[in-house]
Amino acid sequence: MNPKRYDSHNDGEETRRQLMYIDKLTTHVTALSDSLGRAPKACVVTFGCQMNARDSEKLLGVLISAGYEETDAEDKADLILYNTCSVRDNANQRVYGRLGVLKGYKKTNPDLKIILCGCMMQEETCVNKIKKSYSFVDLIFGTHNIFKFPELMCEMFEEDRMVTQIWDETDKIVEDLPVRRKYSYKSGVNIMFGCNNFCTYCIVPYVRGRERSRAPEEILCEIKNLVNNGVIEVMLLGQNVNSYGANLDAPCSFAKLLKQVEEIDGLKRIRFMTSHPKDLSDELIDVCAHSDKICRHIHLPVQTGSNRLLKAMNRVYTREHYLDLVDKIKTAMPDISITTDLIMGFPGETDEDVEDTIDLIRRVKFDNAYTFEYSKRTGTPAASMDGQLDPKVMQAHFDAVLKVVQETAREVASKHTGEIQKALIESVSDHDPSLVTGRLSNNLLVHLEGDASMIGSIIPVRLDECKGFYFLGSKCDQCLK
Repeated sequence: MNPKRYDSHNDGEETRRQLMYIDKLTTHVTALSDSLGRAPKACVVTFGCQMNARDSEKLLGVLISAGYEETDAEDKADLILYNTCSVRDNANQRVYGRLGVLKGYKKTNPDLKIILCGCMMQEETCVNKIKKSYSFVDLIFGTHNIFKFPELMCEMFEEDRMVTQIWDETDKIVEDLPVRRKYSYKSGVNIMFGCNNFCTYCIVPYVRGRERSRAPEEILCEIKNLVNNGVIEVMLLGQNVNSYGANLDAPCSFAKLLKQVEEIDGLKRIRFMTSHPKDLSDELIDVCAHSDKICRHIHLPVQTGSNRLLKAMNRVYTREHYLDLVDKIKTAMPDISITTDLIMGFPGETDEDVEDTIDLIRRVKFDNAYTFEYSKRTGTPAASMDGQLDPKVMQAHFDAVLKVVQETAREVASKHTGEIQKALIESVSDHDPSLVTGRLSNNLLVHLEGDASMIGSIIPVRLDECKGFYFLGSKCDQCLK
């Protein structure tokens, strides 16, 4: 590992430096194009969270600026980049499995460049394994120096070796490089990076570093530019958005930032993720409750309903605190949708702990709960705890909780049947080209008759039939004005 730190006030200088490297990279790509007789194709594959997806848009933006064409077909690509995740071990195993396939592609196309970046690359054991067993990889870098991608690409083209550069930490934020957004009408916006919470099961603080907030004026400027380019919905992203601003020279709470974002003309919808229960303030609830733009959806991970396990997880709240918080949110916003994350099979989990979680699910009545089996992550305190569960016991706990999650989510969703709500049309349905898919303010999906011309518009929709986690609906023409 190469720990490096930079003065956070030099971001503009670093941006100019990397733009210079993009120009230099363009000459390498042009030479490759001449050799191939066509523009080279780049395939960027994202594993993990919305922040990784946003990072991938930046990486793809650099590649396209330098002359690559985007492709989704790995077997047709001249450059394949995996932006990796390390939250669960199965994400790592998927990368290793796919690298085996890429080795075959490399034999067929010796000019193929293979690049690995993201959270998994911040794990020293993973990087060492790749160096030893997958030496055909051309470039490896981590989360802290993603902004140096143009420079690292140039080094990759100029050196006949695997280029590896991993930083242990940074205080630098560089956000002004080219971006290729996946959607024209909505965009993620990073407002902070890293995490200070150190939950005992979680590797994120070790691979993403400590919390660093962007200046509010930079965030507002980015969103205004996005709106000027047709974006009507933004998702404010951070590992814990509720603690946004604490490390700024002039502190600004997340609630105050939301109020400023809401004032941007042309912006129709605001979402945010993720909220930690210990930091969700009364001020934030009040701002959300009185907003016409902030979507009626809060993702509020609880992880377990057991006080004993919450303490072992270092979540710094109790089930009673969480339930009181939910009551406060629902009192202020009766139409709010609350989703959560649940980890089943944490070390030492008993049948009683599972029953506590099931009881909490039934009390809250989550609109959805993303339920995962505990994944042992080397380097985290939980990995060395006593009471690691047998996989069969873990599966039984998972199945019991998932059954209740699905029952309560269907019950909550069905109450919306017959309502007329506004939906942002996001895509043509993958399963039926005569249907389009829209997302409601409460994050529920609705499928209705339509075509691609509707994508990016917000329309009133009648929710005709509940299908559990989504609705079949119809455009409400008489509601149009």
